Amino acid sequence: MDLSLWQYQFRIIMLGDSTVGKSSLLKRYTEDAFLETINQTVGVDFYVHFLEVEPGVRIKLQFWDTAGQERFRQDDNALTSVTRSYYRNSVGGLLVFDLTNRASFDHVKDWHAEVCERVQPHRVTFLLLGHKSDREKDEPGVRAVSREEAEKLASRMGIPYVEASAKTGCNVQEAFEALSRKIYGGLLSGEVELREGWDGVKCTAPQGLTLQRDGAAAAAAARAADGSKREKKCCG
Repeated sequence: MDLSLWQYQFRIIMLGDSTVGKSSLLKRYTEDAFLETINQTVGVDFYVHFLEVEPGVRIKLQFWDTAGQERFRQDDNALTSVTRSYYRNSVGGLLVFDLTNRASFDHVKDWHAEVCERVQPHRVTFLLLGHKSDREKDEPGVRAVSREEAEKLASRMGIPYVEASAKTGCNVQEAFEALSRKIYGGLLSGEVELREGWDGVKCTAPQGLTLQRDGAAAAAAARAADGSKREKKCCG
């Protein structure tokens, strides 16, 4: 893939308490590497990855890792100048918690609510990720949050849920790509709109997006019509 060519750019923000492993997940996805020890991020780290969501459609993914943000959130001025701009200029958010850390799971609702409040009247597309799934196998009993409970929370928020491990690589690619494809689907359906002065989504050829939306709408209409014909034939 020619990395100089892309049709869309999505900015995605990493959310969750410090030490849940956001940087490790990004390093695994963008570099396919895992370090046992990663220095705690202070402020914001930046990662880039490229994804072909369908033949000929390339997306540049920008990831903003806001680890260490708890100290910013305690200061209203810092929250205004640092956090708010990242929230408002992001189209996607990966909500991460540590499966072995109950408090990090309890705080997910706070992260989600804070972002939703700051981006009004716009919205961010989320995915919930339970991290460090490898520890359950190696350390029986260490798990502090059940899959059922996490799935219920994700269902209440109306977002997908994935369990992953940066250490083993299990489900890391699947999680990031599921979120990216969800954003792309929203872009085609019109749920995600391009906005002047907004960095959440950039498009190199807006006219191409219009054609893709028209094609997606036509395909959806054709599927609906086909389904209606089959139903009539079955019931007739």
